Amino acid sequence: MGAGKTTIGRLLAKQLGKQFYDSDVEIERKTGVKIPLIFELEGEPGFRKREHTAIEELTRLNDVVLATGGGAVLMQENRDLLKKNGKIIYLRAKPFDLYQRTRHDKTRPLLQGNNPRQKLEQLYIARDPIYTGVADYIVDTGAQSANDITSYIVTLLAQQADAPSNT
Repeated sequence: MGAGKTTIGRLLAKQLGKQFYDSDVEIERKTGVKIPLIFELEGEPGFRKREHTAIEELTRLNDVVLATGGGAVLMQENRDLLKKNGKIIYLRAKPFDLYQRTRHDKTRPLLQGNNPRQKLEQLYIARDPIYTGVADYIVDTGAQSANDITSYIVTLLAQQADAPSNT
């Protein structure tokens, strides 16, 4: 949460001439309600089920940039779908930076407790190894602008496309 997936995803899609999708936006579009209400009514398990369905549908599309929610990779099936159908870029941010970016945001259900900074630290400790294990690229975010990060990703993808194949 707060790493810049949607912002960077939109910019990346524009630079690459691809369509952009955000799994959370697609869930809200299909249900007609915001994510916090889904969490309130169905809990995290209900949301994760909807998220998986959205990822199944979105990974069938070709030539797109897809931003997923931060917890999407918790489900092995989602990791498999994402890995099979594209390149995974982990936008890694330190918990302190994430807190600075999200501290006034009241729309993030997992951060609505008494200590959102501690929750971000717990999520980072739990999720970072998963993100690292599934990522094709790890891009550290911090003080750089979204445009600089996007340009860096475009360069990474171009280098990979230009690399000789070992087959």
